[in-house]
Amino acid sequence: MLTRNDVEQARTAIGGAVVRTPTLYSPDIGAHLKCELFQRTGSFKDRGALNKLTALTPDERARGVITISAGNHAQAVAWAAAQEGVDALVVMARVAPDHKAEGTRAYGATVDRSPETWTSAFDHLEQLIAETGRVLVHPHEDPLVLAGAGTLALELEEDVPDADAVVVAVGGGGLVAGIQAAVGDRMRVVAVEPERAQALHAAVAAGRPVFQEPSSIADGCNAPRFGQLPFDLCRDRERVLVGEDEVAVAMRVLYGRAKLAVEPAGAVAAAALLSGKVQAERPVVVVSGGNVSPEIASGILGSR
Repeated sequence: MLTRNDVEQARTAIGGAVVRTPTLYSPDIGAHLKCELFQRTGSFKDRGALNKLTALTPDERARGVITISAGNHAQAVAWAAAQEGVDALVVMARVAPDHKAEGTRAYGATVDRSPETWTSAFDHLEQLIAETGRVLVHPHEDPLVLAGAGTLALELEEDVPDADAVVVAVGGGGLVAGIQAAVGDRMRVVAVEPERAQALHAAVAAGRPVFQEPSSIADGCNAPRFGQLPFDLCRDRERVLVGEDEVAVAMRVLYGRAKLAVEPAGAVAAAALLSGKVQAERPVVVVSGGNVSPEIASGILGSR
């Protein structure tokens, strides 16, 4: 089981190689905002990817790494691999956003977009691992990745020591699991999912992680399956669902009032507060995801 000690070790390992993002107060949202969109690749994913890559053995580095992602973890692994001088291969389903695939290639990784769906993408991933011998950097099953993600909770705990809740968007569960391991014994952790990407809710209903085909505008939350390790850590956490329109409203508020140019996934946690679905006196909202195409951004920001 992942512990706070694992997260503290990750913080030492990645040191100053990732951004210590600011925690800013927004009176319009009524919360402090942990601004992870200011990471090098635009999301918290840099933390976990780098923690994993720095732990590779010489043999593993020579074999290269492989991952699967809708986009933000893909870019983070590509960036971390470039930092560590390791070859990276990324599997992305064809439904993944084109601009995130392009961003992943720009960081130096090879991108395989042959699978049609996310379910087939995971099957393809397993085949490639067997064929290539590459080391898997799983976005929400690897303890080192989760521990790295949890390092942001240590920072927000220092920045807002009297916070009574951490509100976090959920996809495959890597971030909420890392936060739970870091501060879950001393702070309320609220997991927020889009109604059209309910990996955690589906897992709780089934009693185990199950596959689905998500379709939210918050593509960063479109995980086809909640991780087993995150499920073990977070199955009893408070859970909230937000609608697509609520995500769009939150994105416009973050852009217009907090001056944060987020992608839809970066607005999911804020949507829970703005819609009144989460009540807290001193909440911290994790704002992660600054990778949005101009077409999607203009469509959401220009609508009412």
